[in-house]
Amino acid sequence: MSWRAPNVVVFFTDQQRWDTMGLHGNPLGLTPNLDRMAQRGTHVVYGLTPQPLCTPARACLQTGQWQTRTGVYTNGQTLPPTTKTLAHYFGEAGYATAYIGKWHLATTNPVPATQRGGYHYWLGSNGLMRECKPYRTIVYDNDDRPVTLPGYRVDALTDAAIRWIDARQERPFFLFLSHIEPHQQQGDTPPVDDYHAPDGYRERYEGRWVPPDLAALGGTAHQYLGGYYGSVKRLDEALGRLLDALKSLDLLENTIVLYTADHSDHFHTRNDGCKRSIHEASIRVPMVLQGGEFDGGGHVRQPVTLLDLPPTLLDAAGIPVPAEMQGRSLMPVLRRQSAEWLEDALIMVSTAQVARGLRTHRWKYSVDAPTADPRRDSTSAQYVEEYLYDLHADPHELTNLVRSPAHAEVRDQLRRRLIERLREAGDVVPEIEPAPASATSATSALRARPAWRSE
Repeated sequence: MSWRAPNVVVFFTDQQRWDTMGLHGNPLGLTPNLDRMAQRGTHVVYGLTPQPLCTPARACLQTGQWQTRTGVYTNGQTLPPTTKTLAHYFGEAGYATAYIGKWHLATTNPVPATQRGGYHYWLGSNGLMRECKPYRTIVYDNDDRPVTLPGYRVDALTDAAIRWIDARQERPFFLFLSHIEPHQQQGDTPPVDDYHAPDGYRERYEGRWVPPDLAALGGTAHQYLGGYYGSVKRLDEALGRLLDALKSLDLLENTIVLYTADHSDHFHTRNDGCKRSIHEASIRVPMVLQGGEFDGGGHVRQPVTLLDLPPTLLDAAGIPVPAEMQGRSLMPVLRRQSAEWLEDALIMVSTAQVARGLRTHRWKYSVDAPTADPRRDSTSAQYVEEYLYDLHADPHELTNLVRSPAHAEVRDQLRRRLIERLREAGDVVPEIEPAPASATSATSALRARPAWRSE
């Protein structure tokens, strides 16, 4: 491995909406550092999670593989120890690798060494929720010893990352820094929704700007957005400190930094939780890359999912992309070597329902398996059309066109394409029934079922 090989840092947040970014229209000045990263580097305008739930989304990002390969489709599951992750590929290429923060791909704490995804250095926790608080961060080291880090949790984990970088300059490094903020925190009674911003930050943003979908649909947003925004603000400040540290160590110019999140947050407007639906408020996330070939990349408007990021990072570091990865590297597009890119993104939903969906630039189409048990079933051979949104005319997804006679041809095209994408992903090739014409639709049937909560 050349000494000029780029370092790679992933700054990963939990449940962060794309429209917390100033570049996406948020007027509150929450993300000046992230916005500056996007202006310098490459801003993926339509960054998406392929599975809007913590554990399966993280499995996609660690492996570049669908649940059809990893078997991870819901929370509470373990990434198989034989599955190769980014840490394995970077490690085999001579990189020092480190994981700091929330893992959520194991079943116990401390996370057994065999379930840590192959990272050399470990300072993590499987959940970072029940066992620690915003001002009491408890993680576990390589020897399973609990380590209590000082400060607000975002700062505590970021400080630990900066210390590790400072001590690891003798060879290229791959660092995965995984925050739990701005995810809502566990409480004793539902709704489990309070967002714990650092002291004084909630008050800055209470009663201020509300995204249009939340303003129209309500949910819990008006009560909790202040804390949510306060957490995002502190994350951005931590990002700025990390970038400052890289600059002070003369590492910034040779370090690729990726900022993204596992999924978004709909604040109880689409189901009984905060994600686990096909809507933008569940699947659309910030996605920005800086450093190396990403500098000057501008705005990428093709839909890019977390599944595409592992091959992209390996490719950018000069490491061969393994054939088993099912995502696609963005580098040929950025290098102007190829203009080919899929114009749609496949979405798989689990836990609240078993559903599949497709997002194009204009359309959002999804199907639901009303007889499947999301606690047990990862897929289904039978689906019913659930949603169709025209994202050009209805960007906030307030008008469901799934039973509109005028859109029958669009639904037919999207149905065929969804089946094709499922076949490519190795999923069950299903039959998809048109949405029923009566008032009892797949949507109302879904809402009548118990919601299998697993935040």
